[in-house]
Amino acid sequence: MAKQSELREFLKSRRARLTPPDVGLPWHADGRRVAGLRREEIAVLAGVSADYYTRLEQGRARNVSDQVLDAVAAALKLDEVERRHLFDLVRTNTGRPSRAPVPSRSSGVAPLLRARPALLALLASLDPTPAVLHGPRLEVAGINRMGKILLDDFDSMPTAQRNMARWMFLNPRAREVYPDWEEIAEQTVAILRVTAGRDATDPALSSLVGELSTRSDEFARYWANYRVFQHTYGTKRFRHPAVGDMTLSYETLHPAADSDLYVTLYAAAHGSTSEEKLRILSSWSVTPTDSTAGAGGGGDGGRGTPTHADRSDDHR
Repeated sequence: MAKQSELREFLKSRRARLTPPDVGLPWHADGRRVAGLRREEIAVLAGVSADYYTRLEQGRARNVSDQVLDAVAAALKLDEVERRHLFDLVRTNTGRPSRAPVPSRSSGVAPLLRARPALLALLASLDPTPAVLHGPRLEVAGINRMGKILLDDFDSMPTAQRNMARWMFLNPRAREVYPDWEEIAEQTVAILRVTAGRDATDPALSSLVGELSTRSDEFARYWANYRVFQHTYGTKRFRHPAVGDMTLSYETLHPAADSDLYVTLYAAAHGSTSEEKLRILSSWSVTPTDSTAGAGGGGDGGRGTPTHADRSDDHR
């Protein structure tokens, strides 16, 4: 993932999704040889010369000011996540520090993240709230008992497989867990795009993207879209064979002392059918090993026998 290539392809993809009427320009269909807006049109909208914008898109511009980047972001109608991604791409391309550089690795294999024991203990104490601790490349650094029941027992997997992106595209269970798999899978790839913007030369990320692009046509297609996404808050649907579909909200938190890690918590609306289903799942009996986040033990992934009768599925 060359730095110039990342910047060029991202800006081209943002231009391609716009038409002249989208930005208040007249539409002349005759003679247009490109999808979306031309470089010259973006340059006019951003108040820079066509030559300068071309050099910017090709990664050849130097000392690009924040004011120029803000103008380009406005011209391309970037949202806040896309705007930050543009800044990251330009900063890494020109050698300026990004907001929070991804910890460097000396090889293409990312070692298992070692979360602080106190952080893992906190994860376990959050039960019965499902909680997952992720790294910058979507490595699963810790997961509590309810997280295993909701998703999968990552602690029992080989180290190399403890990654949400790899699990999403290479493990059939992911399609069973997410009724809206396509949407969640595309978001997963878009999260990795944000990480790539912070360090396009990260060998561990390049290795992960290369593997998934080779083994999954769907991953390769989503990666080529150059979409970016930040996993902050929202809702997702989950499916469990014992209780059916649940709609859960999620919130992502960053530990102040661990800027490269983040915790995702899942909860159901108070009084909803999904809340009752989570309560049913939380009543399952587990072994002491299963109830410890990040213990690295085996277990059955939380797939035991519920103590209550199944309930009907939620309706979206």
